[in-house]
Amino acid sequence: MIVAAGLATRQRLLVIGNGMAGVACVEQILKHRPRFAITIFGDEHYPNYNRILLSSIVAGERTPEDLTLNGVDWYRRHGIELRLGTRVVDVDAAAKTITAADGAVHPFDALLFATGSSPAVPPISGLQREGAFVFRTLEDAQALRAHAHAGVQAVVIGGGLLGLEAARALQSTGCQVTVVHLPEHLMERCVDAAGAAYLQTRLWQLGIRVLLGRRTTAIVGEGRVRAVAFADGDPIPADLVVIAAGIRPNVTLAQGAGVAVNRGILVNDYLETSHPDIFAVGECVEHRGVCYGLLAPLLEQGKVLAATITGNKGPVYTGTTIATSLKVTGVDVCSAGQWTDDPDS
Repeated sequence: MIVAAGLATRQRLLVIGNGMAGVACVEQILKHRPRFAITIFGDEHYPNYNRILLSSIVAGERTPEDLTLNGVDWYRRHGIELRLGTRVVDVDAAAKTITAADGAVHPFDALLFATGSSPAVPPISGLQREGAFVFRTLEDAQALRAHAHAGVQAVVIGGGLLGLEAARALQSTGCQVTVVHLPEHLMERCVDAAGAAYLQTRLWQLGIRVLLGRRTTAIVGEGRVRAVAFADGDPIPADLVVIAAGIRPNVTLAQGAGVAVNRGILVNDYLETSHPDIFAVGECVEHRGVCYGLLAPLLEQGKVLAATITGNKGPVYTGTTIATSLKVTGVDVCSAGQWTDDPDS
């Protein structure tokens, strides 16, 4: 069990995940002046960066350095041990240890899962072909930037928030872009049919082609991408394909440790998991049946968890009313709350 800071000797807090939610939570923890020795494990090779702005890397508008939120000096200044490029492969909840891919075993008094999410990849054949990408990390964005230029025929599979931002970024490099979306209207989780129709018209005016109600079945080509095939309808040519079909919470480590998991890692209103010394925050979390993929709720979670983990338990997280905005030049879309096509609801 966690002992309140100030009532015990310095405790070991391990954080699995160096993304925006995890580090923002650590920033809140530091405000409580905890007596933790904090170690953060990140499997990427970059310090904490702004994932929201990845499309600006593809478009060539920003450099990786421009996206940095907490440089290496920040970790040093706060006495945080940062282990970049270090993937955690096992959590032993009973022994209260984690094991890294290099075989090193690290004990903990408190553990924070901030493992985020991974791209949801539909069952499409040919994903191994050169020119097929997911769009989730800084490395993904840099790889896309290297392949995107005038004359390239790019297909983005997914017409949600991330897919449309990727599409516009690719188009700004001179690519001829087609967005392929399985549902019958764009951003179906965020806007109603009328809003989606307006959005589609604006994208067409910008030169981005939109194909709706299309289930992608294969990426075609000898060694590299040449076309995209569908369950019905003719294939379309492609030199580059981006999969942006949503995200899945990263729960494998927690599940292996015996922590309760559904779609995400289950937490209560204090961001506590089923284990008394293990906590979770961010996109990996499921709270009251909801997994959040936007930053605002993750920051709210971090404030509550910081109070909980430092022995200042009191504030609770009850959920967040979602608001989104589409960062596409020339297209103004904002969505907040819930929408319905039923006029009587």
